[in-house]
Amino acid sequence: MLKQYRLRDYRFRLVCYVFAITIIGILVIGSAEKSVQDQQILGLFLGTAAMIIISLIDYNWVLKFQWLIYGANLVMLLLVETPLGYENNGATRWLNLGGFRFQPSELCKLCLILFFAKFLERYKEILNTWKILGLSVLLFGMPAFLVERQPDLSTTISLCMIFLILLFIAGLSWKLIGGALAVGIPASVIFISLIMQPDQQLIDGYQRTRILAWLNPAQYANDAYQQQNSIMAIGSGQLVGKGLNNNLVSSVKNGSFIAEPQTDFIFAVAGEELGFIGCATIILLLALIVLECIQIGRRSREFSGTLICCGVAGYIGFQSFVNICVATGLMPNTGIPLPFVSYGLTSLVTLFMSIGFVLNIGLQPKKY
Repeated sequence: MLKQYRLRDYRFRLVCYVFAITIIGILVIGSAEKSVQDQQILGLFLGTAAMIIISLIDYNWVLKFQWLIYGANLVMLLLVETPLGYENNGATRWLNLGGFRFQPSELCKLCLILFFAKFLERYKEILNTWKILGLSVLLFGMPAFLVERQPDLSTTISLCMIFLILLFIAGLSWKLIGGALAVGIPASVIFISLIMQPDQQLIDGYQRTRILAWLNPAQYANDAYQQQNSIMAIGSGQLVGKGLNNNLVSSVKNGSFIAEPQTDFIFAVAGEELGFIGCATIILLLALIVLECIQIGRRSREFSGTLICCGVAGYIGFQSFVNICVATGLMPNTGIPLPFVSYGLTSLVTLFMSIGFVLNIGLQPKKY
């Protein structure tokens, strides 16, 4: 379980990037909603402890329990639908265990990365057979279905993207990718045209309204106001921003024009108070973390290590891309957190745990 590692192989650069962006996130959260800042600070300490411990445990030993990880993940997602589940704003996504509340769907991302890293490594040579592909989709579909039922469409989409990235890195045939695109692109066009119909039953009404509000904000002003205010807030920050914890009347945040600014629209608060320089710093740090994960994965001694690193990179990169696109109006509004920056204890600790696995993989490079 524990091995002797060389200190020079420990990726302190990656740790510095993670700490830097988390501290920025804590400062911005404190400005957006002071009452939850202490929880995020607690998440930093818990996450750091988890990251250090996991980084010193041989990830190959952890992967021996892949089916236990998968089963525990399913059990947690099923428990959400029992009286132990906690409902908030019409969604039941949390578990209450002894006064401690956490979100299993966030932990599900890491669990699936670990499970499929070992699964796809084992069946890499026969991945492109219908039997293995079908089994992979089935094993992924069960937890994804439970997450979607909560309902949590944004996390389901994030899980799908992580799964597709893992399949691609594992060596999914270009013929299958081309065939999927040939079918998927026309199907997507048909799907979009169908959900635009008033009497459609394919997606929930609020989801259709969000898409329409994004396409035509003037006509759906009541539903588009949050994204429009987010764009206004980011633009008003200009180069250096209005400063953290400012009391300016002109502040979009201070006027409560953005609901839950500490979570899904934290980038809007960062744009208004830290300006272009602050936003660019956040994007740069996220990009450096993703690139560092990929670089460590390329030097991994085992293929499962490469899959874990690429899965974590995809997890952080995809969520960052979607969150920033939503905050800037480039995509329809969907509730997805900005990694390391948005408020969320489970999300932050899970991200630190993910980085812990990447660090351990970095301690076991090919040269050993």
